[in-house]
Amino acid sequence: MGNNRPKAKTMRRFGELLMPRPKYQKILDKRPYPPGVHGKEKAFRRGRQSDYALQLEEKQKLAYIYHVGERQLRNYYLQAAKLPGVTGDNLLSLLEVRLENIAYRLGFGATIWASSQLVGHGHVLVDGKKVDVPSYRVVPGQTVTLRDKMRTNADLEVSLASRPPLPDFLSYEEASFTGTLKRNPEREDIQLPVNEQLVVEFYSRKT
Repeated sequence: MGNNRPKAKTMRRFGELLMPRPKYQKILDKRPYPPGVHGKEKAFRRGRQSDYALQLEEKQKLAYIYHVGERQLRNYYLQAAKLPGVTGDNLLSLLEVRLENIAYRLGFGATIWASSQLVGHGHVLVDGKKVDVPSYRVVPGQTVTLRDKMRTNADLEVSLASRPPLPDFLSYEEASFTGTLKRNPEREDIQLPVNEQLVVEFYSRKT
């Protein structure tokens, strides 16, 4: 999924910090209103949203956070709906184990977009083999690591230093730059400013 829009501007449109980086928080604090000429007016005049508008916004936020397109996200919903359990929980779990997202969680990229680029350029290995498909689904027990030539990259050092605490479903060996998916993510493992039930409702009304 391509996304060349300024990241902070997109977050200002949603009015939330969707990617935990200090520079984005600083911009949101400085300009706590939507982008555009009438951004300040919109911030004060925004009325009650319809149910559909709320569902659409949550769907757009989820797609943005996980760097997926509309068709991809709908396909993930259809897969999640066929699995046993809660559809919303299944949807988040499927998105979490995308290779680009696992690489981001491990700190290989400062953002999911940077991690996607790393994967696409063949710098990320799964069980020791190059995988250059960002949407590749990592399964429990598989390892994710960086190629040797990327381990001395200056951006990597900064990214690892600012990485949030790892979720419980991941482990990381610092010496080998290797992460392992210990198990599939559960809802309590995933901290996101998104109401996934509204996303399920959005797609449910279209099926």
